Amino acid sequence: MKKIARGFLIFYIIYLILIAGYFFIWTNTAVPPDVRGTAADPSVFMTEQQLAESTSFNAWRHFLTFGGIPLEWGVYLFVMLFGFSHWLRQASERLSRHFLIQTAFFFVVLSLVSAAVFFPLDFAAYQLSVYYGVSVAPFPDWLKDQVISFAVNGLISFVSLAAVFFFIRRYPRNWWLPVWLLAIPFVVFIMYVQPVIIDPLYNHFQPLRDGELKREILQLADGADIPAENVYEVDMSKETNAMNAYVNGIGDHLRIVLWDTTIRQLSHSEVLFIMAHEMGHYVMHHVAWGVALTLAGLLTGLFLAAKIHLRIVQRWGAALNLHHPGDLAALPIVLLLFSLLSFAAQPAESAVSRQFEWQADEYAIHLTRDRKAAISSFQKISAASLGEVNPPALVRFIQYDHPTMLERIRYLEQVQLRK
Repeated sequence: MKKIARGFLIFYIIYLILIAGYFFIWTNTAVPPDVRGTAADPSVFMTEQQLAESTSFNAWRHFLTFGGIPLEWGVYLFVMLFGFSHWLRQASERLSRHFLIQTAFFFVVLSLVSAAVFFPLDFAAYQLSVYYGVSVAPFPDWLKDQVISFAVNGLISFVSLAAVFFFIRRYPRNWWLPVWLLAIPFVVFIMYVQPVIIDPLYNHFQPLRDGELKREILQLADGADIPAENVYEVDMSKETNAMNAYVNGIGDHLRIVLWDTTIRQLSHSEVLFIMAHEMGHYVMHHVAWGVALTLAGLLTGLFLAAKIHLRIVQRWGAALNLHHPGDLAALPIVLLLFSLLSFAAQPAESAVSRQFEWQADEYAIHLTRDRKAAISSFQKISAASLGEVNPPALVRFIQYDHPTMLERIRYLEQVQLRK
């Protein structure tokens, strides 16, 4: 066990050195020569200070993000290898005879340990955003959001894991199928309630106050045959200078939302292009496709997790003091497998999302036919968030769920508008 732990520590140190070298030394995010001087060149719409800050800010941001990926795996690994998982199982059994209560105690303690490990990393990321002026949230507000996120995500994760272990204890080999069947209504339910229950826990939502802009957006929606009755704005200016807009939810709870920073920093024509982009997602049923693809990926992931989990317990269960696959002490193994499989699937998920974003951009530019506003909106969004126009290849491959701003602006420059 100590050899495995030592091996992980050595791997993690080498990994940190390599990604530090990649993001701070070896990566060149300058635009290609043929892009220089075009609308996609950040030197055209950013000041020299913004360019310098963007380079430094994003290098540190990527380093913190990628540095935290194996850290989650390390938490679960060390909990298993050093007997803490076994101790938690015994403590939970002393606390109650009911398995649901035992699971809740085990999960809460493990979540608190994980949160404590990640808090310095999360705080560093917050301080980084504040230092570079991207975030303006006071520490108490940031901490409040962290606590809310911990509670909301923890509740959702607990319900999911309780269901997983309920079926593992009854069907050690084939628990993946009933879990997936149960996940179908659960995923749809979460998407349905998120806009009206979960999102308002973090920020205040209200109908768009700019009556003229609201009228223009609803008129645009009517031209796209979208039965929109309202547009919402959210008070993000108390947290960030960045801009965003999105569509989430399904059915009667589907919402088109604008950050108030977007309303303040973009002209009406620029906002209309952004809204047309979001309408494109609705018209092309990207939310429904997203749900379907999520469930397909979940089916594959659960199947693989079930097979690998059973194999681990059969081969190393005695060494890890596990009595059976549904042993509560095996919970960190299940979480580790979910995390690893989710990471492995991320490039494919990002690629699909990028395709959706391409389609929404195409829809928006042909709907609004305002090339100038489209390009300037992306330029302003990049400048406000110190965004990278041409991010490192590793970041694009794994994490980028949108095309790069270089690609999007170049497309808008060159696209032939339909007559």
